[in-house]
Formats: sequence, structure tokens, C-alpha cells
Amino acid sequence: MESLSSYARQFLGRIDKPEVDFIKGIPPAIAIEQKVNTRNPRSTVGTSTEIYDYLKLLFARIGKTLSPVSGQEVKRHQVKDVVNFINSHPENTRVAVLAPIFTPEGRNCSEHLDLLAKQGFSRIESNNEFVSIEDFLKAFKDASTSCPELNLLIDRVVVNPNDADNASRMADSIQTAFYEGCGECIVKVFQENSTTVSVFSNKFEADGIVFEEPTEHLFAFNSPLGACPKCEGFGSVIGIDEDLVVPNKNLSIYEDAIACWKGEKLSEWKNLLVRHAHKFDFPVHKPYYELTQEERRLLWTGNSFFRGLDDFFSHLEEKLYKIQNRVMLARYRGKTTCPECNGARLRKEAAWVKVRHKSIHELVTLPVDQLYDFFKSLQLEDHEQKVAVRLLIEITSRLEFLNKVGLGYLTLNRLSSTFGR
Repeated sequence: MESLSSYARQFLGRIDKPEVDFIKGIPPAIAIEQKVNTRNPRSTVGTSTEIYDYLKLLFARIGKTLSPVSGQEVKRHQVKDVVNFINSHPENTRVAVLAPIFTPEGRNCSEHLDLLAKQGFSRIESNNEFVSIEDFLKAFKDASTSCPELNLLIDRVVVNPNDADNASRMADSIQTAFYEGCGECIVKVFQENSTTVSVFSNKFEADGIVFEEPTEHLFAFNSPLGACPKCEGFGSVIGIDEDLVVPNKNLSIYEDAIACWKGEKLSEWKNLLVRHAHKFDFPVHKPYYELTQEERRLLWTGNSFFRGLDDFFSHLEEKLYKIQNRVMLARYRGKTTCPECNGARLRKEAAWVKVRHKSIHELVTLPVDQLYDFFKSLQLEDHEQKVAVRLLIEITSRLEFLNKVGLGYLTLNRLSSTFGR
């Protein structure tokens, strides 16, 4: 009675309290309803324990973006980076600091070079040779068009790490090169037998790709800024389910393992594969479960000898006006792994950010006990350690607790809704 709200008590008759001073031996009645309280379909072990929140911060602060083209680290170069690069060469090495010339819209090459000359610049690089702007304009016949591939000579210096005035001059020249080159600075190092060219950029780009600088939102599948645009952060989409297409994986392709390629007409798709399989060494008599990942993928993509399952279902979708095609598609549709993020739930840009060669998705797919070992043995540089020390304490303490209570087999990307009621 006393535990009820005043609103509920007003509907009950007034009951006088018993005339006793003390009652012993009557335990309180407690009713607990056992249920899963998670309503968010995106909730995981990582988000429920807040480990994933700390992982997002860790990757945003010390994660290194690697180019998917070259594998090199993407970084925004500073003036001091270029100065240190120049000073890393032997003393008295000759160096030229240049900036690429970009003709602004609405201005031709002649006008732009005249303007550069008025600003005090006198020489440019054309075809690996330094010429004066005046001589170039006399020889260049198409001056009314935009400039060809030219570099503006900002300064020529000699490496002398111990000269403070020389270092200051280099820094000013590099800063000017970044400004005139729209964020790019070119350094040519002239050595005895060779000339090397290095390009620096104060933009976050590499290999012709402009990258997004890591923030915690980039790794948040609950946010539109980080979620995969295809599956919207769920990791799965409604598509053609492989388990429905191949319900019995003990059968071979020849034995009709592919359920949708049965029947008098539809078996033509299978027969085409069987007839030409010897031309590309495809094992049509091997059980489906023994096929390699590449061989299974080939069944979907097809090649020049046969049309795969992707083409088959595309053919059905092109003729949805036929009721049998709509029925066929509905029969094989189900929840499948998102083809764009492969179940990672994040934009592809998130996979390019690594901490000790591991992406955030690779970490959340590790069992908790292995993930704990990874962080306990993690070696960071001094400045990274200062930034990440508090985050690592929170991450390792939570992982250690999960290990101690016997949950070391879980992965952080496991959905909370999959736990027993």
C-alpha cells in the first residue's frame, strides 16, 4: 500500500494500520519481470558497455588514415614537415621550392603570369627547365588559353641546418608555396647524380583522393554521418538470401544445389554453367559447402561463359509485371549482409582509419578476450600515449570485467537483441 502512488491509493478504501509495534519473519514481496529492455535495433555489446564509445574517441584522436590506393598514411603537411624534410639531406645540397600554377577561372595564361610577375616572381619551371616568365610568354604562342603544366619557382636554397636565418627563409618560402599552389608545395632536391621531386600538401588528401579527417561521428553507425548509406547502420539489407538459394549445401551444382535453377526452363541457366565449366576449371560435382569463397562468388557474378545468379535475379526484376517473377523473387528474399559495407555498418571511409594496422570493425569482431590482449600489448608513440591514456584505461577495465564474468567469447558487434530472454 505504502509503495503505491498517491494517485493509485485514492481508489482504494481506507484501511487502518494494524495495532502492532513490530512484525518479524515476513519477507517483502518483490515481482521482477524478466525481459530484454533493448529497443534500439542497432544496439550491440559494445554500445551497451560503452566500450564502443571509447573506441570511437580513440580512433578519432590517434587513428591514422591510410590511402586505399597506395597504403601510405594520409596527413596534412605543415611547414615544419617540409623544413625537416629539406634539412634531412646532406649539408650544401641544392633545393628548389616550387608551387604548381593553377589558372583561375576567367583569366588566361598571359594575364595570370603577368600578375605573378607583378607580385615579384620572376621564374617558372617548364619541361623541367627554369625560364623567366618574360621569356616564356614570348615563346608561348597560346598565351590566350589556360597555362600548361607549369610550376612557379618560389626560392632556391642550400641545405644548412645550423643556419637560423636560412631556416627562417625556408619556412617563409614554403608558406608562400602552399599559398600560391592552392595547398601544394613541390620540393626538388638536386643531388650529384639525380634529382628527386617530392610533393607536400596541407590538404587532407593523397593519391588524388580527398579524405575526411577522422571524428568520432565517422565511426558512429547510429549517426547518418558514419552509417553505411546502403544499410543505414544495420549491417544487413533485404536482398537475395544465399541460404534460401542454396538450401542444401551438401549437394553439388550438378545435383541441383541451386534451388532456383530447377525445372524445364530455369535449368537452362545451370546447364550453361555445366557445359562450359571445364573451360575455367569449375568443380560442378563438388558439394557446395566445399567450394572456395572465390568459386561461390563466381556463381553469383558469372563470367564470359555463363550468366550468374546476379544476372538471373536481375532478369526477373526486369519483368516484374509477370506474377511468377514476383513470386520467385519473394521466395528467395531475406535479410542478407549489406554488400556495400560487408556487415561493418559504417561508411567505407571508416575502414581506412587504423590503429596499429587494425580498423575499428576488425577490433569489434574480435572476441573480448583477444581484444583485451590486443589493448594490453598495444605500443603507442609518446604523443599518442598522452592523448589516449584515459581512453585505454576505460577500455581495458571494461574488457577485463567482461573477461572475469565469463563473457570473453562475446564480440563487441554482437546485437543486444540476440541475448536470451
